[in-house]
Amino acid sequence: MDDTELNDIREKRMAALKEKMEHQRVSGGVIVVDQMHIEELLRNHPALVIDFWAEWCGPCRRVGPVIDELAQEFAGKVTFGKCNTDENQQLSGQLNISAIPNIVFFSNGRMVDRVIGAYPKEAIREKIIRNFP
Repeated sequence: MDDTELNDIREKRMAALKEKMEHQRVSGGVIVVDQMHIEELLRNHPALVIDFWAEWCGPCRRVGPVIDELAQEFAGKVTFGKCNTDENQQLSGQLNISAIPNIVFFSNGRMVDRVIGAYPKEAIREKIIRNFP
């Protein structure tokens, strides 16, 4: 393979990565969070709430729509993300995610609070208001 071919491959991969990042938002403006982009998200979003979940987790299925609704409610004030723990085991380990659903609150890049379990919408809303005045 020559340099031209390598550059073409690099450019195609970069274009695909940019497209993936642009399409990472799911319903309700919730960002898909992964190991590769966590540092960037923490830098760029001073009020960030991440829902750590897995497909096989029943309680996570109840919390997911609540996160979507809260993302709509707090749009422009708080950024919401979802992180699949099965696909991001290293990140889950770094943040001591040992049970899911696990909602982690970050203020200016620092973890300030968390909710473990399937709490009702109002309880999560109160945590958001308390952590991001």
